Amino acid sequence: MFTRMDARAKMIIACALVIAVISSGHVFMPFVALAVCILTMLFLRIPARLLVLRLAAPLGIVIVLVLLKTFLTEGAAFFSVNVAGKEVAASREGFSQGILIASRVLGSVSVILLLGAVTPAYKIFHGLRWFGVPEGWVEIALLIYRYTFALLDQTADVAAAQSARLGYSSARRSISSVGMLAGTVIARSVDQAMRTYEAMTLRGYQGSFRFGPLPQMSRVDICAVVVAMPVIAASYAILEWWPW
Repeated sequence: MFTRMDARAKMIIACALVIAVISSGHVFMPFVALAVCILTMLFLRIPARLLVLRLAAPLGIVIVLVLLKTFLTEGAAFFSVNVAGKEVAASREGFSQGILIASRVLGSVSVILLLGAVTPAYKIFHGLRWFGVPEGWVEIALLIYRYTFALLDQTADVAAAQSARLGYSSARRSISSVGMLAGTVIARSVDQAMRTYEAMTLRGYQGSFRFGPLPQMSRVDICAVVVAMPVIAASYAILEWWPW
């Protein structure tokens, strides 16, 4: 059902849900969105291991944000730690703010992950053009999406070659290998950009991609949007303003 729905309808619903998540003043709406999106992806038989890997990067950022807000925000202390002989207090207010930010980040990321899981990338880019996003932005996003995977493959090849030569056998060699890996990837990305531009020019590229017209959304997709908007609004109102 989700995969057959028009990409524009899914993008409208996803945008509304993200707005509801990031504008929430409590953790309830973001965590409900997170739970619903994860359960939906599991229902669609997306491997749990893949979900964990995709959430690992934002989760690491979230943990750092929570720690920074907890220890750098003034307020009532509920515990303290000794860092280099100095007591650092953790505030309740900072912890609450950090958890709220964390819930917003994870909730928004889960919505985007679900949208990407049920919608091919080319349909999302086509939908962005239909919504009036500047053509240059869409072209850059399309090229980034296309060549990110190529650069990841090249990065994996270089890292495997370094590992075979004991490039990560010690902490010192690991730092040196990571620096060389970063430099190699940057150099290859520049080379890839030049080759891509030359190939596009030979194929008649004149400064813009051509996107064909999209058909009108079906009544089923329009009804899905019409039904989803009040549901999201009602959920937001209940979870935000209900006297918990």
